Amino acid sequence: MTTAEAPERTVTAWSSVSRVVRRGVDIVRSSATRAPVSIGALVLLWVLAVVTGSVMRPSAHVLHHYAVGIVPLEHWRLWTPFTSGLFAPGLIWYLFATILILIVAAPIEKRMGSVKFAIAAVVTQVLGALLGLVVAVVAKLLDESWGLHLHDGTSVGPTTWIVGVAMVASSNMQTLWRRRIRVGLLALLITLVLFSGHLHDTVRLGAALAGLVVGRWIVGRSARGARLAGTRREGRVLVAIVVAATALGPAFAALTPDAVGPFAVLRELFRGTAYDSDEVAQVCAQFPKGDECRQGELSLRLAGVGPTILSLMPSLFLLVLADGLRRGRKFAWTAAVVAQVVLLGLALLNYLVRFVDPLDTETIFYGLDSSTAYRTVAPFVPPLIVLVVLIWTRAYFDVRAPAGTYRKLLVAMIGLTVGLGVVYFLGGLAVRGQFDPGASAGGLVKAFPERLVPPVYLQWLDPAFLPDQFVATFLYEWTGVVFWLAACVLVARTFLAPAYGTETDATEKARDLLRASGGTALSWMTTWRGNKYWFNASNTGYVAYRVVGGVALTTGDPVGPREELRDNVIGFAEFASSNGWTPCYYSVGVDVKRIADDLGWGGIQVAEETVLELSELAFTGKKFQDVRTALNRAKKSGITAEWISFPTAPLALTDQITVISEEWVADKGMPEMGFTLGGLEEIDDPEVRCLVALDADRTVEGVTSWLPVYENGAIVGWTLDFMRRRSDGAFRPAMEFLIASAALTLKDEGATFVSLSGAPLAKVETGEPDSDETAASATLDKLLDVLGKALEPVYGFRSLLAFKSKFQPTYVPMYMVFADPAALPSIGNAIGRAYLPEVTFGQTVNLMRTIIKR
Repeated sequence: MTTAEAPERTVTAWSSVSRVVRRGVDIVRSSATRAPVSIGALVLLWVLAVVTGSVMRPSAHVLHHYAVGIVPLEHWRLWTPFTSGLFAPGLIWYLFATILILIVAAPIEKRMGSVKFAIAAVVTQVLGALLGLVVAVVAKLLDESWGLHLHDGTSVGPTTWIVGVAMVASSNMQTLWRRRIRVGLLALLITLVLFSGHLHDTVRLGAALAGLVVGRWIVGRSARGARLAGTRREGRVLVAIVVAATALGPAFAALTPDAVGPFAVLRELFRGTAYDSDEVAQVCAQFPKGDECRQGELSLRLAGVGPTILSLMPSLFLLVLADGLRRGRKFAWTAAVVAQVVLLGLALLNYLVRFVDPLDTETIFYGLDSSTAYRTVAPFVPPLIVLVVLIWTRAYFDVRAPAGTYRKLLVAMIGLTVGLGVVYFLGGLAVRGQFDPGASAGGLVKAFPERLVPPVYLQWLDPAFLPDQFVATFLYEWTGVVFWLAACVLVARTFLAPAYGTETDATEKARDLLRASGGTALSWMTTWRGNKYWFNASNTGYVAYRVVGGVALTTGDPVGPREELRDNVIGFAEFASSNGWTPCYYSVGVDVKRIADDLGWGGIQVAEETVLELSELAFTGKKFQDVRTALNRAKKSGITAEWISFPTAPLALTDQITVISEEWVADKGMPEMGFTLGGLEEIDDPEVRCLVALDADRTVEGVTSWLPVYENGAIVGWTLDFMRRRSDGAFRPAMEFLIASAALTLKDEGATFVSLSGAPLAKVETGEPDSDETAASATLDKLLDVLGKALEPVYGFRSLLAFKSKFQPTYVPMYMVFADPAALPSIGNAIGRAYLPEVTFGQTVNLMRTIIKR
């Protein structure tokens, strides 16, 4: 760098810093205007800290006069439940509170209004403090040790009212955020109470519970009520949160030196009594078989940085599995279940080793005759809870990795184990004199498996030797840490492998065939979760199907060369029949209908596809008035259309899309329909394009997804699938705007058509009966018509078909064809279960209630 460049770079750096500072000042100024209570509380917090000398830690004056606790209330300092929220425990907490006020409290105040915010802050601060003290009183009755800590403790901190106002605000939030805030905060706060267990933990939990109760009176309820049912995708996230919280709890206890909560006993899973090697050597020289020698050896095994980290590795591994659960991976679910069963078994073994000893009534841990005897069951509780949750939600986790993924993982794990074993063996031989007593070759081989196990689980085994110098200590303590870290990385990588559901490998093969040959407008739906695949003998075509109640129900037409269509139709029907299934082609086009007619099969129309030919599309004339109005309103309102790919889009956009979708599901009070209707899981595909409507602040007003349509290896069109509009958005014609914008853009890109897809159980009424329709088919047709009318208040398929008529589409009938008319009752049941595979009895009752009300 030249001398001239240095001042220039300095100026540039200072300019960047200046911009950041100005931006920060602007944010604070804006917050002060729009959130005066939050900023006023922040200023007061720092002023009081400086005036009372409590910036680094609360002064004796503050703890005596302003901190809340049982003792202060016993001395009639009744103002402390309020004033305790005006101080913090130390500098780190002051800085943390500042961040929380700016990024949590201030936005909440802007949302709910300053008056309601102030009321919520005061009410939850006071009620939270009082509820926390009630917990302290009850705890003293149940657990003298924990209760004494709570009774003698005091609490200060603004996090109490910040948590409280967050829970109050959640009362009228959108479903997704209400669910996530409540589950996330409660999981965190309950974990802190159970493991850390200090008074400020119970006070924060009390504020959260108070916020849950009083929120409906301060800000009102959400128009959607308190529904917590959501999509499969969101269910996975919530289960992952529970698993992660229970994994972090013992780690909190282990890393918190003064943890006193009822589950703080679990820190004994990570560390032992303080001994050093000299003390252990002296004790064991005098009493080689004595209990104190045994405890000392155990302490050495548990002490130190390496053993502590190794003891934390199971928690880290569970966090990795939680990420796999978030992705719906079946391997993660299986591994998590096995992990919880192992933890239960080890907890039982620990219990037997520590407490079931008729020759010795004392242990270094909690005894059965103490007032804290209930803590002896603490290690059993978290894994048992998680195990029940995992089994209850097992249907959520059906995504399988590509074939060979876990075979490669097994090979890698074997290689890792063997490699570390060789390093440990050769290294141990080289420094065998650094072990006490000296380590033999056989002893090193025998001891190696123990180096991979968290040391606490080895407490019932006497160590063959212990290290007493640096190199030996490094091998002894860190071999297992390297093993677990590498294992976590290897397992995490398997969750990143592309997966499409239970048939990942077959789906990948089907995608390749679809790209190479082509299909209909609905053919991309054959690659969705839930489908199985039949491939023809030449591997040039396939049929996607699912077996429901003995019916092999297909998703659209067979995919493959058109000249092979008849052979594929017949081939799949023979395959299904050979397996004892009734073949039924659903949502197929006229070509398959003609083949079915030639074969003497029955068939009825089940939907109406709407197609826009793009070659002459212009949206001119009176018939397109609604569409042009939407385009013009968007321009005046500053609404723009932006193409994104959901897997790579910014979190700021994908999170809004997720919120909009979850709100839509919550409004229905029913699970999302599947089969030929996509959701969030289906748009999370790099080959699916999403068009979103954004306002000037990049708020998502609506979103649509478009599936590719292939012909001879090239994309010739796109099919509309996912449609969601913000329920409280200001731009009502978002869907008209997005569909019109997509059609015009895709036309410019060279697409020949767009399909607006089909509306299930809805069709254009011509008033002309089908002369080829049998009596049984006519009966089923009427049944489906009744079902379509019944579901209209909930899912609105017929309204959707009417909406699409605004674009003056070409109507293309879609059929269901079947070989055996006698199986029509089973086919009707299969269709209903295919669209709603996860509907519960309660949801069915809710659906019937909705239908009756309408």
